Amino acid sequence: MVRSADLILTGATIHTVDTVRPRGSTLAVADGKVLAVGGPELADELRGPDTEVRDVGGRFVMPGFVDVHNHHAVAGRADLFELTFSADASFDEVIAAVREHASRLGPDEWVLGGAWGSTLVDAVSRESARRVLDEAAGGRPVMLNDDSRHNRWVNTKALELAGLNDATADPDGGLVRDSDTGELTGVLLEAAGKPVEAAVRTTQSFSEEQHLRCSERAIEMLHPYGITAFQDAGVSVDIMRSLKSLDDAGRLAAWVVTSMLINDPLFGVQPIGDALIALGDEYRSTHHRPDFVKIFLDGVPPTRTAAFLEPYLPDDVHGAHYHGETSMTPDELLGWLRKVARNGLSVKIHCTGDGAVRAALDAIEVVRAEGHRDVGFQIAHGQFVHPDDIARFGSLGVAADISPYIWFPGVIPEAIATVLPTERAGRMQPNRALLDSGAVVAGGSDWPVSESPNAWEGIQGLVTRADPAGRHPGRLWPEQAVTLEEAIAVFTINSAKAMGLGRVTGSLAAGKSADFIVVDQNPFEVEVTSLARTRVLETWFAGQLVFSHRG
Repeated sequence: MVRSADLILTGATIHTVDTVRPRGSTLAVADGKVLAVGGPELADELRGPDTEVRDVGGRFVMPGFVDVHNHHAVAGRADLFELTFSADASFDEVIAAVREHASRLGPDEWVLGGAWGSTLVDAVSRESARRVLDEAAGGRPVMLNDDSRHNRWVNTKALELAGLNDATADPDGGLVRDSDTGELTGVLLEAAGKPVEAAVRTTQSFSEEQHLRCSERAIEMLHPYGITAFQDAGVSVDIMRSLKSLDDAGRLAAWVVTSMLINDPLFGVQPIGDALIALGDEYRSTHHRPDFVKIFLDGVPPTRTAAFLEPYLPDDVHGAHYHGETSMTPDELLGWLRKVARNGLSVKIHCTGDGAVRAALDAIEVVRAEGHRDVGFQIAHGQFVHPDDIARFGSLGVAADISPYIWFPGVIPEAIATVLPTERAGRMQPNRALLDSGAVVAGGSDWPVSESPNAWEGIQGLVTRADPAGRHPGRLWPEQAVTLEEAIAVFTINSAKAMGLGRVTGSLAAGKSADFIVVDQNPFEVEVTSLARTRVLETWFAGQLVFSHRG
């Protein structure tokens, strides 16, 4: 006997992202799962005495978006507690924002926030700029993240609290000094910022309730964009504890896969590595799955911390033959991949340079050959991939986590163009080639590195290779554009598969979680340049309405 549905949507234009039944007009939901997708006859077949039937008037319905790469708790914290400004902000605009924000704080409170654009590196890498930041903060300590969230700009008070001064030894070059005076500028690259992060935690620690609020607020912010599942790309114990607490209380309205930090070149949180992995299952719940680990294998190109096969443009610090370096030796990387594979965990590896990508693929190839065929591997960002390595993604079963939105012109590509030769700088995100190789290409926002987690912006950029907002002219390597249908799959079923949730969500098929959105326009019937303006009218998670647009 066929059970009746709890909810039936009729009169819909349904794009299921399911190859078995790609289209439909009626969606039936029961017990939080998709009961069936089909034609108008389903409404009569599955309607019961208590069934809610809603005619959506021809609206476009599709699976909820799946974001394979974000830092949700960081975004929630920024929204609740920090100063925010656009990566397009000028130096003067950043200073004005600091001054206004600081005026509302106590005399010893930190000014925390961001994100300043990579194109401002030269402007802030001066001792005089640090003094301007001091004045704007009114004596308060300041730590501002850049648009990659890998680097920081801090003021004099923050340096003092972190125990950093002009005499501090700097074997890794992360303490940027004024080229004229030799004094610290307050620009801290990669791991050089960890002492300041430690000073923030010491003087302005967060409670468990505040951590929980950050996660819950972030998910509230994701729902208007139609996101019903995501992978946090680097978590601490505090974040996992918050997610478990929310789920136990029935308040976690998203599928969340977390990535436990193996190494931490940026934040200085503890524990990491084996100690953190050992705690993962303690925080596992119905909707929270700590199934991944995260390895930072290199940094970011604008600060020459990404690892490349060919050298950067020469500069006064690194010379003419500098390629960048990976954070681990090949043996160290292989050792970690073997260890986590034996534990049944999957791996997300941060690689922005083609040298790091090759090192990761080389290690994965060994692990696959040793019999670990079911372990999931993601190469995150993959901005630059050598042509010889593209086919290896598909053959080795490695998902390409393409984020942030740097497959079209913008601040980050502009910054990269200052450190790499032109012919290389413009060949970023070979998404068409990766798809053609058979690789799973999964879409992530890297929010709040990207200012918005709006998947429609990413989809438009994937299809056009042009800036959806129109702020930056031109197209970035247009030959790598993908189709609209492929781009929607990138942000739904592909991401779900990459996260190990392919049987749970990512498409509208019988038995899967009823995670879907209703939007205001059919993306297949509008100009491609209008895709980013698509508005989510409703977001449903596990058969429950979690967001409704009013107005």
